[in-house]
Order: sequence, then C-alpha cells, then structure tokens
Amino acid sequence: MIAVERTTTISATAETIWATLADFAAISAWASNVDHSCLMTEQTEGVGMVRRIQTDGSTIIETVERWEPAVALGYRISGLPPVIKSLTNTWNLVESGSAAAPITRVVLTTEIDAGPRPPQQLIAKAVGKRLGSASEQMLSGLAARVEARMNEGAA
Repeated sequence: MIAVERTTTISATAETIWATLADFAAISAWASNVDHSCLMTEQTEGVGMVRRIQTDGSTIIETVERWEPAVALGYRISGLPPVIKSLTNTWNLVESGSAAAPITRVVLTTEIDAGPRPPQQLIAKAVGKRLGSASEQMLSGLAARVEARMNEGAA
C-alpha cells in the first residue's frame, strides 16, 4: 500500500471547515477537478453515505467509512481500473491557534493498494503521484471555499 499525504493550513476553525467537507454532495462546487457530484443515497451524513462524482470523463463512487465531525472524513473510492485493489481518501482536521485567531491544519491522505508485487507497487506509486496533484487541487479549492464563506458571513 502506498500513502500520499498533502497538507494545507486554513485560518478557520475545524468546525467551519467541516461544514464544507460534510456537505458531501457539493464537492464539485469547490474542487476544480470534480466536474459533477451528487448523493446516491437519501442519507445526508455519516458512515454509509454515498456520492457519485465525475472527473476527467470518469465516474467514481465514494462511500463514507469514517465520519467524525470537525475531526475526520474518510471514504472508499470505487469505479477505478481493476489494477487498483483499493483506494481511500481521509481528511483530517487539526485545530490550533486561539479562539480569536483559529488555525486548522487540513491533511488529505490517499491510500492506494495495487497489490504487493513490485510491478503493482510501481502502479500504485504512479497513481499516487497523479492523485497527489489532485489532492493539492482539492485542498486549494477547500481553502478558497471556506475563506469565501467566511467573507460572506462577515459582510
């Protein structure tokens, strides 16, 4: 298994950032690499919620496996080529700073399992490199969305 981790810091509380992440169907509103997103279940929060996204001409299904408000959101990604045995994304929020000046470190970890053999590990590394770039786009989009929402609230 290969893990790819990307991080950003946002000047907001974990709760404020969580509000954007927890709106699971709306990722296409802030992640520039997601063309379309929608829920596939009536469930709108918690473990078991499922969304469908379209990105780069592919349709992917994401199923929530970890739901800890203002702490972590993790989901399994399916609909990938068969060379990928499993793929997960986990968003972790670590708040610091003060109440007057909150800072939250957002860590997005992607875990890719393509199998244990060396050729499979090479595939996982190649996929990890591509998904690392995608993670950077999502983190940038998340930061911009949170900041825009905070500015709307201040106006």
